[in-house]
Amino acid sequence: MTRQKTVIVITALAIVFAVVAAGLVYNYLQKQEQIKEGTYQTIVVAAMEIPIGSKLNETMLKTTAWPKESVPPGSATDPKVLSAAGRISIKKITAGEPITEDKLAPAGGATGVGFMTYVIPPGHRAVTVAVNEVAGVAGFITPGNKVDVVLTTPIPGSKNETISKIVLQNVPVLATGQIAQEQKEGKPIVVPTVTLDLTPEDSENLVLAANKGPLQLLLRNYSDTEEVEGRGATIRKVLAGSQPPAVSKPAKVVRIIRRAPVRKAAPAPNYYSVEVIKGRDRSTKQFSPTANGQ
Repeated sequence: MTRQKTVIVITALAIVFAVVAAGLVYNYLQKQEQIKEGTYQTIVVAAMEIPIGSKLNETMLKTTAWPKESVPPGSATDPKVLSAAGRISIKKITAGEPITEDKLAPAGGATGVGFMTYVIPPGHRAVTVAVNEVAGVAGFITPGNKVDVVLTTPIPGSKNETISKIVLQNVPVLATGQIAQEQKEGKPIVVPTVTLDLTPEDSENLVLAANKGPLQLLLRNYSDTEEVEGRGATIRKVLAGSQPPAVSKPAKVVRIIRRAPVRKAAPAPNYYSVEVIKGRDRSTKQFSPTANGQ
């Protein structure tokens, strides 16, 4: 490439960069002008993902310009006020999401009252059940997930047969362990207890089930809310599989009839017997037919 062409290319690139920079500056100035004119409003948003139950501080918060006509109700405008008041999140707040009052525990809440009492929906109850690491899906169950609850218990009226059955479906998880927190550094947290959001009737069913046998939690896909019909699994069904049991055919009975051998008639004798009586003496004489013919 000649020197003249090189100069032309560099000049063209400089012009392009200058135009882009001018456009960015113009957009920024226009945005600032709109904010001044009242088109936008400054509100507080999450600077990072804020787990449920977190106490807000200034590092978690930032301000941003938001279209005035779409500002969510209850939005905050000063991050210092939120952090100074020690407000606590009662929902998981994603990065860039506005901080609103419905996502925070009340500022004038009773002293010593935990945030969980504000998380429970009206008319529902929070029920905590003990699970082991395996039953808690190896620690991957976190607040906000939905689970099904499986009970394994002996079948009433049966001495040796046990059944596993889904007794509750699509249950929201309020907390895991003693505190509600998300996974740390991508590693699962061991879940010794799980607190579930239930109606009063389902709460009674869960408490009763927990006293009848071990519970297993089934983690659902976040978008799967469909309930399934299950008849429960027994060891007979598991061993039999999906194929119907084979019907045994009765064995064929083979009867063996033994018949007595047929005896052939003895050939007719080829002689005649004549009994000769002389006084008290008796004797028998035999004569051949051939001899008589002679």
